Amino acid sequence: MNSSPSSSNPVELDTTKLPTHVAIIMDGNGRWAKKRLLNRINGHEKGSETVRTIVRTCRKIGIPYLTLYAFSTENWQRPKTEVEALMVLLKKFLQSERKEMVENNIRLRMIGQLDRLPTKVRQALDQTMTATREKTGMNLVLALSYGGRAEIVRMVQEVTEKIKRGIIEPEAVDEGLISDHLYTRDIPDPDLLIRTSGEMRISNFLLWQIAYTELFVTQTLWPDFSKEEFLQILKDFQDRVRRFGAV
Repeated sequence: MNSSPSSSNPVELDTTKLPTHVAIIMDGNGRWAKKRLLNRINGHEKGSETVRTIVRTCRKIGIPYLTLYAFSTENWQRPKTEVEALMVLLKKFLQSERKEMVENNIRLRMIGQLDRLPTKVRQALDQTMTATREKTGMNLVLALSYGGRAEIVRMVQEVTEKIKRGIIEPEAVDEGLISDHLYTRDIPDPDLLIRTSGEMRISNFLLWQIAYTELFVTQTLWPDFSKEEFLQILKDFQDRVRRFGAV
């Protein structure tokens, strides 16, 4: 994992070497608010502005898939007031950004335990996903009530049930079949995973999918994460040599 480089010069990217899929662990909203003696919810609100900036940047430069770790299965353990405020903020975001997604040819997708989300959030999510289902310019994937281990458990349950029913033979279980039973079955594995706020851990995110993903950790808190730093990280990605286990 790297720390973020700094550069005062405009970043020039090779448009032929952009990642197909960028995944981001958006961390640091609470610490951002605490440093400013604000409520944690103020940090989440500021963080939503960063989401808007990064989505627009990906759409503009031509990155087809962006996955944002918006709410984990573990986040349900946070104080009830914070969880409720996060759900209200999520619903507002889904409603307010729907028009821009439609106009900019962005398809909204979701991975995670949809059934655990509040009814009003599920409705807003369904409405926005339906409105953008035919869009082809970019895929914005929100990981909501998502956990990598829970995803793998769900996959194992589905595969074993099909084996019991004789739909597939045990010998047919391979990496491709496993991938086909994950939430991300028709989404390419991430080329680049970014984590903000400096924490050096994966936090139960896309555990199967990031086997050969390039990792980048920046000390920047998510609300302060800028378009310029994002582009600089993409430049760093382009300078790496990906061997996928080969020499």
